[in-house]
Amino acid sequence: MVRDKTNKKLLVLEVPGVSESRPSVLRGDAILVTRSGDSNKGGVVKYRGYVHRVELDSVKLGFSSRFLSSFVDGLEFDVEFTVNRLTTRLQHRATELADRHNLGNVLFPSGDPTIQPPKKQPLLLYDRALEQNPEQYTAVQNIVAGSSRPAPYLVFGPPGTGKTLTVTVVEAIKQVLKTQSHAHILACAPSNSAADLLAMKLLEHLEHRKLFRMYAASRNPEDVPNDIRDCCNLGQDCFVFPCKEELMKYSIVVTTLITAGRLVTGGVPPGHFSHVFVDEAGHAVETETIISLAGLLQPETGQVVLAGDPKQLGPILRSPLALKHGMGQFLFFSLLLPLLPPPNSLSHPSILKVPNELFYEEELQVFANEMIRNSYCTWEYLPQKNFPVVFHGVAGRDEREATSPSFFNVAEIEVLMDYLKKLLQGQGKRGLATISPKDIGIIAPYRKQVEKIRKALKMLKKDFKSTSIKDLKVGSVEEFQGQERRVILVSTVRSSAKYVQTDQYFSLGFVKNEKRFNVAVTRAKALLIVVGNPLVLRGDPTWGRYVLTLTRVEQRSKALHLSARRVTTDPGMIPGLRGDPTWGRYVLTLNAERRPHLGQVGTDPNL
Repeated sequence: MVRDKTNKKLLVLEVPGVSESRPSVLRGDAILVTRSGDSNKGGVVKYRGYVHRVELDSVKLGFSSRFLSSFVDGLEFDVEFTVNRLTTRLQHRATELADRHNLGNVLFPSGDPTIQPPKKQPLLLYDRALEQNPEQYTAVQNIVAGSSRPAPYLVFGPPGTGKTLTVTVVEAIKQVLKTQSHAHILACAPSNSAADLLAMKLLEHLEHRKLFRMYAASRNPEDVPNDIRDCCNLGQDCFVFPCKEELMKYSIVVTTLITAGRLVTGGVPPGHFSHVFVDEAGHAVETETIISLAGLLQPETGQVVLAGDPKQLGPILRSPLALKHGMGQFLFFSLLLPLLPPPNSLSHPSILKVPNELFYEEELQVFANEMIRNSYCTWEYLPQKNFPVVFHGVAGRDEREATSPSFFNVAEIEVLMDYLKKLLQGQGKRGLATISPKDIGIIAPYRKQVEKIRKALKMLKKDFKSTSIKDLKVGSVEEFQGQERRVILVSTVRSSAKYVQTDQYFSLGFVKNEKRFNVAVTRAKALLIVVGNPLVLRGDPTWGRYVLTLTRVEQRSKALHLSARRVTTDPGMIPGLRGDPTWGRYVLTLNAERRPHLGQVGTDPNL
């Protein structure tokens, strides 16, 4: 440890891998340190410090003045990270409060609604496009009318439905506030990024004084979006928590599921909230969701709305015991059937073809603006017109820096930047629509790859002399959950099969994680470009049964065309697709439906 150069009251500890939660460290977590060598002596003194800031490969720590007064740079310490039990304690408390406040009919609905709901009334929608979708319009009407009370109303939202983007959840919240002036709404999501998106979309039609975005103390103040800063609990350099009287003045409070427990701790009375909305509910364990209900929702007259897709990212659990007993299941999904008819999507049908077959029993229906979804069907770099999906095979290298365990792949970054240049240079030409960087997203599974891509974008900014490049979002799959872009580029990164087991243990990467795969390839509306090494997109026994549906190896080697620089097209790579039917079927289906074009590498065995 060394003293922080900018704040002498803090110490800096290098922790390689902390950016990817290896170990998982949050602001406010406690840490114990002892002088190295003292553990073998009697009367060991342990000093407790607290995490003030988490950076890429280090943490900044605060200690008592007694410890700081004797600290000298270069001293060696034994460091012990402690488990933050707050989230676990909140979940235990929530289950107890659920029983105490009679939430049985909400958590375990057994029959017809006990409350006769009013008749559904016609609504003047904020999002007029929703009027063209009768199923989702009906869902908003049902939520406003409270047709399912006391049982929750479940909104099933597969890829591209835009449930977070003002279509169902956000529209329903706005309609409740407009039609029920005395309503108090708690809107939650498992992650800060999803909760921020909810708040920003709500603020498009709401007065800022009616909404309060409450953050946990562990949140980095620099990560708060500018659009929310004037209606959240951010002080000068930290988060402060208002008293219950002030909180109860707001019509809507937006928090993460865990931070909702702070409302109970702060004394908000039981039953204060008439409505609780949980977006991305499939990404939370059941007891996390209960935190937002127990001690907060009106048990008999309150309305719960859950939105999620159990086929996409679920909660991250490593305990075999918890998984065995169903802890990873999304609340209510096994109890309630979705009230929506066959789901719709906002993506081009070619983008959804394989996910639709693998995860949705081919029930997805295309419901999208035709001009948007077809805007790249004539792009000159497509292998086949009217099929706006590109799989670009790259045999790159898994690389790591000495100070971090996170992986990156330079070859894939070069290919991504090449495609990005083509996208930006070709906009508005040859019948293509004009596109801005904010319409493009890049997904990568590793923090270091995200960092390297962002650095490459800064160089690209110089080439294009455009400040708008900063609006192009680069992030993990989790950061794109519930979001869409017109164009999505995906970097799978992994080029060595030997790290796949490690990825699976730490819940990293795309291989052996079909839900992460599903989210990654369904974020695009009009154009999807996947860059990766097909050899390592394999090895998932869960999807082994799909091997029988694959095309014969001989047909695959003729159908698959891998393009670009620094690429191997050794036919030996192609049979590796057998191992992971999820990715394998995806690549094979794409290439079976399109013809090679100039510039693509064929199947010459000499290449």
